[in-house]
Amino acid sequence: MKSVTESTTGCATVIFIDPPLRLACREALPEGTVVTVRGISIGGREIVVMAGPCAVESEEQILRTAEAVKESGARILRGGAYKPRTSPYTFQGLREEGLKLLAEARDQTGLAVVTEVMDARHIDLVSRYADILQIGSRNMQNFTLLEEVGRCRIPTLLKRGMSATIEEFLQAAEYVMKGGNHQVILCERGIRTFETSTRNTLDLNAVPMLKRHTHLPVVVDPSHGTGLWWMVPALACAAIAAGADGLLIEVHQNPAGALSDGIQSLAPEKFDVLMRDLRAVALAVGRTWLARAE
Repeated sequence: MKSVTESTTGCATVIFIDPPLRLACREALPEGTVVTVRGISIGGREIVVMAGPCAVESEEQILRTAEAVKESGARILRGGAYKPRTSPYTFQGLREEGLKLLAEARDQTGLAVVTEVMDARHIDLVSRYADILQIGSRNMQNFTLLEEVGRCRIPTLLKRGMSATIEEFLQAAEYVMKGGNHQVILCERGIRTFETSTRNTLDLNAVPMLKRHTHLPVVVDPSHGTGLWWMVPALACAAIAAGADGLLIEVHQNPAGALSDGIQSLAPEKFDVLMRDLRAVALAVGRTWLARAE
Protein backbone atom coordinates (compact mmCIF):
# COMPACT_ATOMS: atom_id res chain seq x y z
CA MET A 1 0.00 0.00 0.00
CA LYS A 2 1.33 3.43 -0.89
CA SER A 3 1.93 5.95 1.85
CA VAL A 4 -0.06 9.18 1.91
CA THR A 5 3.02 11.08 0.71
CA GLU A 6 3.67 8.69 -2.18
CA SER A 7 0.07 8.61 -3.37
CA THR A 8 -0.55 12.37 -3.21
CA THR A 9 2.54 13.77 -4.89
CA GLY A 10 1.81 17.29 -6.09
CA CYS A 11 -0.96 17.94 -3.52
CA ALA A 12 -0.54 20.89 -1.20
CA THR A 13 -2.99 19.58 1.40
CA VAL A 14 -4.59 16.22 2.18
CA ILE A 15 -7.93 16.32 4.02
CA PHE A 16 -9.27 13.08 5.46
CA ILE A 17 -13.09 12.86 5.40
CA ASP A 18 -14.53 10.63 8.09
CA PRO A 19 -17.45 8.37 7.15
CA PRO A 20 -20.73 10.04 8.15
CA LEU A 21 -21.75 7.04 10.28
CA ARG A 22 -19.42 5.12 12.53
CA LEU A 23 -21.73 3.60 15.13
CA ALA A 24 -25.17 3.42 13.51
CA CYS A 25 -24.12 1.94 10.15
CA ARG A 26 -25.03 -1.65 9.32
CA GLU A 27 -21.34 -2.59 9.04
CA ALA A 28 -20.77 -1.72 12.70
CA LEU A 29 -23.05 -4.58 13.80
CA PRO A 30 -24.17 -6.71 10.83
CA GLU A 31 -26.28 -9.04 12.97
CA GLY A 32 -28.44 -6.14 14.15
CA THR A 33 -29.13 -4.51 17.50
CA VAL A 34 -31.79 -5.86 19.84
CA VAL A 35 -32.90 -3.37 22.49
CA THR A 36 -34.20 -5.10 25.62
CA VAL A 37 -36.58 -3.28 27.96
CA ARG A 38 -38.09 -5.06 30.99
CA GLY A 39 -37.68 -8.40 29.25
CA ILE A 40 -39.11 -7.15 25.92
CA SER A 41 -36.83 -7.48 22.90
CA ILE A 42 -37.16 -4.88 20.16
CA GLY A 43 -35.32 -5.70 16.97
CA GLY A 44 -35.53 -9.48 17.16
CA ARG A 45 -38.05 -11.75 15.42
CA GLU A 46 -40.99 -10.69 17.56
CA ILE A 47 -43.13 -7.72 16.51
CA VAL A 48 -43.55 -5.34 19.46
CA VAL A 49 -46.52 -2.98 19.66
CA MET A 50 -46.43 0.18 21.78
CA ALA A 51 -49.89 1.63 22.31
CA GLY A 52 -51.73 4.21 24.38
CA PRO A 53 -53.06 7.74 24.31
CA CYS A 54 -51.32 10.73 22.79
CA ALA A 55 -51.58 12.43 26.18
CA VAL A 56 -52.15 11.26 29.73
CA GLU A 57 -55.34 13.04 30.84
CA SER A 58 -56.41 11.37 34.08
CA GLU A 59 -55.78 8.34 36.27
CA GLU A 60 -58.92 6.57 35.06
CA GLN A 61 -58.14 7.25 31.41
CA ILE A 62 -54.56 5.95 31.45
CA LEU A 63 -55.33 2.91 33.63
CA ARG A 64 -58.30 1.81 31.52
CA THR A 65 -56.37 2.31 28.30
CA ALA A 66 -53.34 0.45 29.64
CA GLU A 67 -55.48 -2.52 30.62
CA ALA A 68 -57.21 -2.53 27.23
CA VAL A 69 -54.06 -2.42 25.10
CA LYS A 70 -52.40 -5.09 27.23
CA GLU A 71 -55.44 -7.34 26.82
CA SER A 72 -55.11 -6.95 23.05
CA GLY A 73 -51.41 -7.88 23.09
CA ALA A 74 -49.47 -4.59 23.31
CA ARG A 75 -46.19 -4.91 25.19
CA ILE A 76 -45.41 -1.25 25.90
CA LEU A 77 -47.62 1.63 27.04
CA ARG A 78 -47.16 4.95 25.27
CA GLY A 79 -48.45 8.21 26.68
CA GLY A 80 -47.42 11.85 26.68
CA ALA A 81 -46.80 13.70 29.95
CA TYR A 82 -45.05 16.63 28.27
CA LYS A 83 -46.76 17.60 25.02
CA PRO A 84 -45.10 19.74 22.34
CA ARG A 85 -48.05 21.54 20.74
CA THR A 86 -48.12 23.93 17.82
CA SER A 87 -50.35 26.34 19.74
CA PRO A 88 -49.26 27.46 23.23
CA TYR A 89 -52.92 27.57 24.25
CA THR A 90 -53.67 23.88 23.71
CA PHE A 91 -53.26 21.12 26.31
CA GLN A 92 -49.57 20.82 27.20
CA GLY A 93 -49.78 17.63 29.28
CA LEU A 94 -49.92 16.85 33.01
CA ARG A 95 -46.11 16.88 33.24
CA GLU A 96 -44.78 15.20 36.41
CA GLU A 97 -48.28 14.16 37.46
CA GLY A 98 -48.63 12.47 34.08
CA LEU A 99 -45.33 10.65 34.61
CA LYS A 100 -46.56 9.37 37.97
CA LEU A 101 -49.76 8.09 36.38
CA LEU A 102 -47.77 6.26 33.70
CA ALA A 103 -45.67 4.62 36.40
CA GLU A 104 -48.85 3.63 38.25
CA ALA A 105 -50.21 2.06 35.05
CA ARG A 106 -46.96 0.13 34.65
CA ASP A 107 -47.20 -1.13 38.22
CA GLN A 108 -50.75 -2.34 37.68
CA THR A 109 -50.31 -3.91 34.24
CA GLY A 110 -46.64 -4.84 33.91
CA LEU A 111 -46.37 -2.89 30.66
CA ALA A 112 -43.14 -0.98 30.03
CA VAL A 113 -43.54 2.78 29.51
CA VAL A 114 -42.34 5.04 26.70
CA THR A 115 -42.85 8.79 26.98
CA GLU A 116 -41.37 11.91 25.46
CA VAL A 117 -38.64 14.06 26.94
CA MET A 118 -38.61 17.54 25.42
CA ASP A 119 -35.82 19.29 27.27
CA ALA A 120 -32.39 18.23 28.49
CA ARG A 121 -33.31 19.72 31.88
CA HIS A 122 -36.12 17.15 32.22
CA ILE A 123 -34.08 14.00 31.51
CA ASP A 124 -33.43 13.08 35.14
CA LEU A 125 -37.09 13.54 36.05
CA VAL A 126 -38.52 11.62 33.09
CA SER A 127 -35.94 8.87 33.53
CA ARG A 128 -37.25 8.17 37.04
CA TYR A 129 -40.59 7.09 35.58
CA ALA A 130 -39.99 5.95 31.98
CA ASP A 131 -38.43 2.77 30.60
CA ILE A 132 -37.87 4.31 27.16
CA LEU A 133 -37.22 7.98 26.45
CA GLN A 134 -38.87 9.31 23.30
CA ILE A 135 -37.26 12.07 21.25
CA GLY A 136 -40.06 13.66 19.26
CA SER A 137 -40.00 14.75 15.65
CA ARG A 138 -39.55 18.42 16.55
CA ASN A 139 -36.46 17.60 18.62
CA MET A 140 -34.72 15.21 16.22
CA GLN A 141 -32.03 17.81 15.60
CA ASN A 142 -31.95 19.28 19.10
CA PHE A 143 -28.32 18.28 19.41
CA THR A 144 -27.96 19.32 23.05
CA LEU A 145 -30.85 17.05 23.97
CA LEU A 146 -29.46 14.21 21.86
CA GLU A 147 -26.06 14.48 23.51
CA GLU A 148 -27.55 14.46 27.02
CA VAL A 149 -29.76 11.46 26.22
CA GLY A 150 -26.64 9.79 24.89
CA ARG A 151 -25.08 10.05 28.34
CA CYS A 152 -28.04 8.66 30.30
CA ARG A 153 -27.88 5.04 29.03
CA ILE A 154 -31.68 4.63 28.91
CA PRO A 155 -33.25 3.05 25.79
CA THR A 156 -34.28 5.82 23.43
CA LEU A 157 -36.98 5.97 20.77
CA LEU A 158 -35.85 8.51 18.19
CA LYS A 159 -38.54 9.84 15.86
CA ARG A 160 -37.71 11.06 12.39
CA GLY A 161 -38.02 14.81 11.93
CA MET A 162 -40.97 15.86 9.83
CA SER A 163 -38.67 17.28 7.14
CA ALA A 164 -35.61 15.10 7.72
CA THR A 165 -33.85 12.96 5.15
CA ILE A 166 -32.81 9.42 6.00
CA GLU A 167 -29.20 10.59 6.27
CA GLU A 168 -30.13 13.35 8.72
CA PHE A 169 -32.19 10.85 10.72
CA LEU A 170 -29.27 8.47 11.05
CA GLN A 171 -26.90 11.29 11.95
CA ALA A 172 -29.24 12.19 14.81
CA ALA A 173 -29.01 8.58 16.02
CA GLU A 174 -25.24 8.87 15.76
CA TYR A 175 -25.32 11.83 18.17
CA VAL A 176 -27.05 9.68 20.80
CA MET A 177 -24.77 6.70 20.24
CA LYS A 178 -21.61 8.83 20.31
CA GLY A 179 -22.46 9.69 23.91
CA GLY A 180 -22.42 6.00 24.83
CA ASN A 181 -26.10 5.12 24.57
CA HIS A 182 -26.37 2.43 21.89
CA GLN A 183 -29.92 1.42 22.86
CA VAL A 184 -31.56 3.44 20.10
CA ILE A 185 -34.83 2.57 18.35
CA LEU A 186 -35.65 4.46 15.16
CA CYS A 187 -39.24 5.53 14.48
CA GLU A 188 -40.62 6.50 11.09
CA ARG A 189 -43.61 8.77 11.77
CA GLY A 190 -44.31 10.43 8.45
CA ILE A 191 -42.79 13.42 6.71
CA ARG A 192 -44.20 16.67 5.34
CA THR A 193 -44.79 16.72 1.61
CA PHE A 194 -47.00 18.69 -0.79
CA GLU A 195 -49.86 16.26 -0.09
CA THR A 196 -52.54 17.69 2.20
CA SER A 197 -55.10 14.88 2.34
CA THR A 198 -53.30 13.36 5.33
CA ARG A 199 -51.49 14.92 8.27
CA ASN A 200 -48.15 13.62 7.01
CA THR A 201 -46.94 11.26 4.30
CA LEU A 202 -45.96 7.97 5.91
CA ASP A 203 -42.67 7.04 4.25
CA LEU A 204 -42.71 3.26 4.23
CA ASN A 205 -39.74 3.40 1.85
CA ALA A 206 -37.79 4.34 4.94
CA VAL A 207 -38.24 0.93 6.56
CA PRO A 208 -36.25 -1.22 4.11
CA MET A 209 -33.85 1.68 3.48
CA LEU A 210 -33.05 1.97 7.17
CA LYS A 211 -32.80 -1.79 7.50
CA ARG A 212 -30.20 -1.79 4.74
CA HIS A 213 -28.07 1.02 6.18
CA THR A 214 -28.33 0.61 9.96
CA HIS A 215 -28.34 -2.18 12.52
CA LEU A 216 -30.78 -0.31 14.79
CA PRO A 217 -34.37 -1.51 15.28
CA VAL A 218 -37.04 0.30 13.26
CA VAL A 219 -40.63 0.92 14.33
CA VAL A 220 -43.40 2.81 12.55
CA ASP A 221 -45.98 5.27 13.86
CA PRO A 222 -48.97 5.10 11.48
CA SER A 223 -51.03 7.34 13.76
CA HIS A 224 -48.93 10.45 13.21
CA GLY A 225 -48.00 9.21 9.76
CA THR A 226 -51.57 9.57 8.54
CA GLY A 227 -53.43 11.63 11.14
CA LEU A 228 -56.60 9.65 10.42
CA TRP A 229 -57.66 6.70 12.59
CA TRP A 230 -59.31 4.82 9.76
CA MET A 231 -56.04 4.72 7.81
CA VAL A 232 -54.00 3.39 10.73
CA PRO A 233 -54.87 -0.33 10.34
CA ALA A 234 -53.89 -0.52 6.65
CA LEU A 235 -50.61 1.35 7.17
CA ALA A 236 -49.79 -0.63 10.31
CA CYS A 237 -50.13 -3.90 8.40
CA ALA A 238 -48.10 -2.49 5.51
CA ALA A 239 -45.33 -1.43 7.89
CA ILE A 240 -44.96 -4.97 9.26
CA ALA A 241 -44.95 -6.37 5.72
CA ALA A 242 -42.20 -3.86 4.83
CA GLY A 243 -39.99 -5.16 7.64
CA ALA A 244 -40.69 -2.95 10.67
CA ASP A 245 -39.79 -4.40 14.07
CA GLY A 246 -42.73 -2.81 15.82
CA LEU A 247 -45.44 -0.17 15.85
CA LEU A 248 -46.39 2.90 17.87
CA ILE A 249 -50.17 3.31 17.85
CA GLU A 250 -52.41 5.84 19.55
CA VAL A 251 -55.36 4.38 21.45
CA HIS A 252 -57.92 6.36 23.45
CA GLN A 253 -61.02 5.27 25.35
CA ASN A 254 -63.00 8.15 23.86
CA PRO A 255 -61.25 9.54 20.77
CA ALA A 256 -63.94 12.19 20.20
CA GLY A 257 -63.26 13.63 23.64
CA ALA A 258 -59.46 13.36 23.59
CA LEU A 259 -57.49 16.45 24.59
CA SER A 260 -54.88 15.71 21.93
CA ASP A 261 -54.96 13.93 18.54
CA GLY A 262 -58.28 12.20 18.96
CA ILE A 263 -58.84 12.12 15.20
CA GLN A 264 -55.90 9.72 14.74
CA SER A 265 -56.56 7.55 17.80
CA LEU A 266 -58.15 4.11 17.68
CA ALA A 267 -60.85 3.15 20.14
CA PRO A 268 -59.88 0.00 22.13
CA GLU A 269 -62.27 -2.25 20.20
CA LYS A 270 -60.81 -1.14 16.87
CA PHE A 271 -57.29 -1.61 18.23
CA ASP A 272 -58.22 -5.15 19.25
CA VAL A 273 -59.35 -5.97 15.71
CA LEU A 274 -56.14 -4.47 14.31
CA MET A 275 -53.99 -6.58 16.62
CA ARG A 276 -55.63 -9.73 15.30
CA ASP A 277 -54.91 -8.64 11.72
CA LEU A 278 -51.32 -7.71 12.59
CA ARG A 279 -50.71 -11.16 13.99
CA ALA A 280 -51.66 -12.72 10.67
CA VAL A 281 -49.36 -10.35 8.75
CA ALA A 282 -46.47 -10.91 11.14
CA LEU A 283 -46.69 -14.68 10.87
CA ALA A 284 -47.02 -14.46 7.09
CA VAL A 285 -43.70 -12.61 6.79
CA GLY A 286 -41.86 -14.93 9.16
CA ARG A 287 -42.02 -12.86 12.35
CA THR A 288 -43.23 -14.04 15.76
CA TRP A 289 -46.11 -12.64 17.79
CA LEU A 290 -46.79 -12.67 21.49
CA ALA A 291 -49.92 -14.60 22.43
CA ARG A 292 -52.85 -12.45 23.52
CA ALA A 293 -53.36 -11.92 27.23
CA GLU A 294 -55.65 -14.48 28.81
